[in-house]
Amino acid sequence: MIHGHVTAWALALILFFVALFLHKGGKAKGFKIVQMILRVLYLLIIGTGIGMLVKTGLDTEHILKAAAGLWIVVLFEMILSRVAKNRRTSVYWIQFVVAWVLVLYLGFHVLHIYDI
Repeated sequence: MIHGHVTAWALALILFFVALFLHKGGKAKGFKIVQMILRVLYLLIIGTGIGMLVKTGLDTEHILKAAAGLWIVVLFEMILSRVAKNRRTSVYWIQFVVAWVLVLYLGFHVLHIYDI
């Protein structure tokens, strides 16, 4: 299950930046298509995340990592929607970096996800 989760996250991160570049390049239709694919990946990420959370236990560290992961999914969507409306995203980018650092720290140093 962890491989599917990590693969979905990797695809989502790649497609997130692809969507940003498409919008910057003026490709509105491509941007919308990639955004819709990302929304399907969000469901896959959340589903596999819940599966792993149930499998590993509902202790504080796992719940905190799940909350930080959901925070990133929300930030993906917030950044893309604000970019589409040509609004400022600087606050969301700062949160994005903080959330990624938190998720990576919790995953690799606290929970040792590579041991699963």
